[in-house]
Amino acid sequence: MTFTRACSVADVASGSALAVDVDGTDVAVVHDGDDWYAVADECSHAAIPLSEGDVEGCEIECWLHGSRFDGDDVLVDVTAPQNSVD
Repeated sequence: MTFTRACSVADVASGSALAVDVDGTDVAVVHDGDDWYAVADECSHAAIPLSEGDVEGCEIECWLHGSRFDGDDVLVDVTAPQNSVD
């Protein structure tokens, strides 16, 4: 397995997300307390960066429609209709 450095721990305050490019892929690095995770930095409903949303626990919320995603990039609460994802 190969790891790529995305950012410094100091770059992401607790309770926030940071948009980074990892080898051409937009990723949101999320930090909340002792928890860290990275998800695709795009809401599945629209091309809205999740890194601009609110972080609470192991979830990040799309600021535009309110849909929430967990640390496994799984949609956990649908506020807006979702487009199919291929």
